[in-house]
Amino acid sequence: MRIAILGTRGIPNNHGGYEQFAEFFAKHLVNKGYDTYVYSSSLHPYKKQTWNGIHIIHKYDPEEIIGTSGQFIYDLNCILDIRKRKIDIVFQLGYTSSTIWNWLLPKNIKLITNMDGMEWQRSKYSKKVQTFLKYAEKLAVKYSDVLIADSLGIQKYLKNKYNIDSVYIAYGVETDNTYDDSVLNELNIQKEKYNMLIARIEPENNIETILDGVVDSGSSQVFIVIGSIDNTFGKYLVVKYQKYDQIVFIGSLYNLPKLNSLRKNSNIYFHGHSVGGTNPSLLEAMASHAFICAHNNIFNASILKENALYFKTKDDVSKVLETERKKEYRPYVKNNYKYVIETFNWDTINRKYEALI
Repeated sequence: MRIAILGTRGIPNNHGGYEQFAEFFAKHLVNKGYDTYVYSSSLHPYKKQTWNGIHIIHKYDPEEIIGTSGQFIYDLNCILDIRKRKIDIVFQLGYTSSTIWNWLLPKNIKLITNMDGMEWQRSKYSKKVQTFLKYAEKLAVKYSDVLIADSLGIQKYLKNKYNIDSVYIAYGVETDNTYDDSVLNELNIQKEKYNMLIARIEPENNIETILDGVVDSGSSQVFIVIGSIDNTFGKYLVVKYQKYDQIVFIGSLYNLPKLNSLRKNSNIYFHGHSVGGTNPSLLEAMASHAFICAHNNIFNASILKENALYFKTKDDVSKVLETERKKEYRPYVKNNYKYVIETFNWDTINRKYEALI
């Protein structure tokens, strides 16, 4: 059986959550004997035709030349390629730029779509783009044979909005983590003497709310921000907080042992994501023994439950920074770790996806 994974920038992962899922799931499929294809942007640094037994199909992506609209051309190139191959099942990750081409897929292909979050709620998008994304979401519902909801909140939304059943399969996480504490010396920080966040630098991840809370708290503890600052919003944040020495933007970091160490050794790990489903970075923080303060919404609360602190406003953040310490919340950390390794390990998640096949 031939299986294709569509909707990522490519593997091995050097971008984000969907790429990490594609990497783990594709390796699982190959190990189970499936002929597996992963589509990869021409901008991806890995240029070989195979990786760990996975066929890597490189397709032209003009995003660097024409901007975000280049994603539509890249997705079109991928789907046109699928038409040339005897693919049985396509796993489509997300719907933002690919679903407008779904009508081009061969009729005998089964399409399984992971719906991600409610993309049209993202504040970085203009009203016109948000309207288009609502339309793209409808197309995903129309053309997909199976819809995947990676959070109970998304599953509930799909049922209420479209009266359609979806399959709940959460995101996976590595549970046998390795740690590299050398990163503490590199950043000149000490265990549990700093706070942090990891996120794509976008407004809906509440980074500005968190950092305003840091400033208002008067805390002199180092606050580390991990995520690319190359976009407009990232550059704005750097300028806004440049006079506050305790706020340190270190940019992107993909070294997992170092990321795991930073999460594990932080005092408070802030998770501000508000519009997605089950966010990979949240699960990774739980698996890395982080003490978490999360934005209060259904997606985060359905995972963390009572084992986290929550915030809505900058004042909430300030209060947490002024009064709370990790050492007082060891049971939260222990409970989150136990829950994540039992429920979200990659073996369990991969087997659930394979069951759909």
